[in-house]
Amino acid sequence: MFMGEYQHTIDDKGRMIIPAKFREALGSEFVVTRGLDNCLFVYPMEEWKVLEQKLKALPLMKSDARAFTRFFFSGATECELDKQGRVNLPNTLREYGKLDKDCVVLGVSNRVEIWSKEVWEDYFNQSETSFNEIAEKLVDFNFDL
Repeated sequence: MFMGEYQHTIDDKGRMIIPAKFREALGSEFVVTRGLDNCLFVYPMEEWKVLEQKLKALPLMKSDARAFTRFFFSGATECELDKQGRVNLPNTLREYGKLDKDCVVLGVSNRVEIWSKEVWEDYFNQSETSFNEIAEKLVDFNFDL
């Protein structure tokens, strides 16, 4: 399980250090893809395979299912860590995530998210006021803290 928030930077070659606490759980090979809200999602290979099966099961005849599957898979790339614990993020993914220099790496249960520091701060500040409302709506999913 991934959890926590870490501040990192991306170097001029597009490399970013993955937090040490996440490296073992990610394994030697993992998948990075476009996430929601302009961040990148990082999945260990076994989690990616589970997600892949779920996405394959979506009905091909539904345009929303086709669109989401295209969005998710077309941005996906297999990555590995170098000896210094860095991942080289492809330029297309850095552009999508607005990742330039400063970034925030989040552990979110079964995945890691990589955010531009500025985009994360804006998202968090805008969402912070609605967290209580969101928590109340989770009851509709039979979820209780």
